[in-house]
Amino acid sequence: MNRDVLYQPYSIHFETLDTFPEKESRKNFFELVFILSGTGRHCINKHSFDYSGNHMFLLTPQDCSQFWIDTTTRFFFLKFTNIYLKDSNISKENIQRLEYIMENANHKPGCILKNQSDKTLVRPIVEALIREAVNKDVYHSDITAQLVNTLIVVVARNIAKYLPQNIDETSESRIINILNYIQSNIYEPEMIRTEVISKTFGFSENYLGKYFKKHSGETLQSYINNYKTTLIEHRLKHSDRRITEIADELGFTDESHLNKFFKAQRGESPKAFRLQFVQQ
Repeated sequence: MNRDVLYQPYSIHFETLDTFPEKESRKNFFELVFILSGTGRHCINKHSFDYSGNHMFLLTPQDCSQFWIDTTTRFFFLKFTNIYLKDSNISKENIQRLEYIMENANHKPGCILKNQSDKTLVRPIVEALIREAVNKDVYHSDITAQLVNTLIVVVARNIAKYLPQNIDETSESRIINILNYIQSNIYEPEMIRTEVISKTFGFSENYLGKYFKKHSGETLQSYINNYKTTLIEHRLKHSDRRITEIADELGFTDESHLNKFFKAQRGESPKAFRLQFVQQ
């Protein structure tokens, strides 16, 4: 299988197609695909979804994706790498959250824009990016970078709000606030202890556990553990950070503590997990 590589931090491409090229390759980048007009089907990881104008899809490096076009479709593509997130002017806290969110973006097939108000926000951003790419007016690079940042953060908000399987636009605001709190404080173990979360949101510890399980479909501790595990996996796959550095960043006491945690979650050591991706 070929490897499709993006060498610059991000790239913008747009075209009108009647047939989508069939191509299977491994990628080193994330890709946002926005449908400006047209209809068809999008298949991601063997799940298909009918698309039309204003639908947006986020593809991660691990995804297998293909479009089947029914009527002539205008596509907008934004490709970006993990390097871009680190080199952009997005805050460190948002980058940390984006890394986790992007790795979990393919939990559900279909359009990733779940927040109704954001659907009207995204299209003008995409159209502005196209104008800047065509006109290349003065300061177009600076304006493009700002628009790309905004688009990525808007997408991240939509994924973050509805990440667990049972969370959607009809869910109570309190469960979404709890999830956002955990995401914001995942690097501070003391801040995500049950008693601290309970006090923050005015729940008893016993009720918090029941409430969280009812509205998210998993226990609070399971969610936190899975969240941390995915953050570790992301760093092992996409960075050259030493395991001791990862342990320190995520609030583990030392490398041994992280190794024990990761092996309990995934059944193998962080070193063995990383080795699989180095050899690919």
